[in-house]
Amino acid sequence: MSGAPRIPHTHDPLAAKLSAADDRVLLTKWLPPQAGVVPKVRFGRHWVNALWALPLVFVLIVIGVAASQALRHVPVVQEFLVRYPGISTSALPVTTGFPALLRLLHFLNLFFMAFIIRAGVQILADHPRLYWKRDCTPGTEWFRFQAAVPTGRIWTAKDDSVTLPSWLGIPGIRHSIGLARWWHFSVTLLWMINGILYYVFLFTTGQWLRIVPTTWSVFPNAVSTALQYLSLTFPVDESWTRYNGLQQLAYFMTVFVAAPTSIVTGLMQSPAISNRLGWFGRALNRQKARSIHFIALWWFLLFILAHVTLVFITDARVNLNMMWAGVRDNSWSGFAIFVPAISLVAVAWWWASPFTLRHARLVQRIGEFMSRPFGVATQSWDAKSQLTEQDISPHFWPNGTMPNSTEFDALVATEFADFRLRIGGLVENPVELSFAELKAMPKQEQITTHFCIQGWSGVAKWGGVPVRDILDLVKPTPEARYVVLYSLADGGDGGRYYDTHSLANMRHELTILAYEMNGAPVSVLHGAPLRLRCENEVGFKMVKWIAAIELVHDFADLGAGQGGYNEDHEFFGYRVPI
Repeated sequence: MSGAPRIPHTHDPLAAKLSAADDRVLLTKWLPPQAGVVPKVRFGRHWVNALWALPLVFVLIVIGVAASQALRHVPVVQEFLVRYPGISTSALPVTTGFPALLRLLHFLNLFFMAFIIRAGVQILADHPRLYWKRDCTPGTEWFRFQAAVPTGRIWTAKDDSVTLPSWLGIPGIRHSIGLARWWHFSVTLLWMINGILYYVFLFTTGQWLRIVPTTWSVFPNAVSTALQYLSLTFPVDESWTRYNGLQQLAYFMTVFVAAPTSIVTGLMQSPAISNRLGWFGRALNRQKARSIHFIALWWFLLFILAHVTLVFITDARVNLNMMWAGVRDNSWSGFAIFVPAISLVAVAWWWASPFTLRHARLVQRIGEFMSRPFGVATQSWDAKSQLTEQDISPHFWPNGTMPNSTEFDALVATEFADFRLRIGGLVENPVELSFAELKAMPKQEQITTHFCIQGWSGVAKWGGVPVRDILDLVKPTPEARYVVLYSLADGGDGGRYYDTHSLANMRHELTILAYEMNGAPVSVLHGAPLRLRCENEVGFKMVKWIAAIELVHDFADLGAGQGGYNEDHEFFGYRVPI
């Protein structure tokens, strides 16, 4: 900033149509609940109820137990079990047991994972479909817990969202992705810090020997251990000093494969990061990243289920003593710590959803604070990851509340011949540009990926006026810091839709006011006459049906002061490059 005194100005007339918003979630004004369907997985053209996996797994376990017990009577198998008892004799033991810091990190990992998983499932419920292709065309998903997209009517991405129970999701209500993301991002950051500390501790104390294989014999020993568990003759427990082969491989996969995979695939769902990484972002597109992220979630769930089950059926008291009290005996000291610790997790689990509904704005502010460094760093990243016409999506999900006014109907009737775009505020040269004048300006075309906050994506070819050219025309004053875009449409909770961007981001090379989509005029459904394209942000920031643009010094006096309609009413974030 130049330090020039602030110049008062009158807001655009549409600013008077912005609405305030409550700092709580008011369920009477929220999107009505909508149940999903039983999760289904697609094999070819056929959808299979995912719950069939439960009896199938049970049958396979019973068969596995019977087969393993029979195999133990085979001489060759008996020799194999003697040669590979489950723990390699060449594996170096850990002589320090489970130190206090390790036990604390273990508990924090459990605590953070509980809320990461809950918030992640809530995020998935906003677009309850998973794909391998980038374009999210209905019918191409491989997993869903929502019915098939109906035909013969407009079905938006918001229509597709489903309700979760409040004990499962955070906060459990339909289309609460804004709040769920704050939980997911904030707790994931804490989980990553905890993980880094865990890595440092492992490799500075020798505890890494417990979970990192150092000999190829870990594989036959893992097979031996699995056979012993399945035959219900449990192997000798030496976990105080060494894990058996199956434990070692499972922990190694969880700590050094599943956890980093979850982080990478989470980051690759970001428009800023995906575009920044060029060919890698195109190869590991957002939908592949979502699918792999989901598979990694199931690895964690299955690991937790198997881990907890074995802890309690092999020798609960001894196992809890080791990990929770750091002792190896038959006392109840482990239970004395475990019970209050799990009670704390249970209380926090129960508290999370009602707290979020009552203090939604606080959750938003905490989330914005936690993610602010990331948002500041990535918003300026180069978003030039353009695609080809062969990549254009056959289906581009519609979204948003359509304009509903005689003014807009009249504009549509004349194909927007009478449309005029106002640009004012903190500018030296306020102007009104007709649609014809806008289209007479130099046109820019780009083929880019749209990243919706709900999780879907699509590729389209956009044509329109670079915003930087419009800014050069109106000449922002030194005080101007933000660009406010007002829509011709209202938001879902009443009041005019708007959003705010930094002046620097509006000068980005790929920021345009688009009036063409895939070589034709932008349809009314997708934002005609003008919609913003800002390729390093998620979709809700790209205002559709633009009516006016205003440059301001601050946005605190607009709407509820959060920087946009969804930021005000649905607790989204002002900067959302991920």
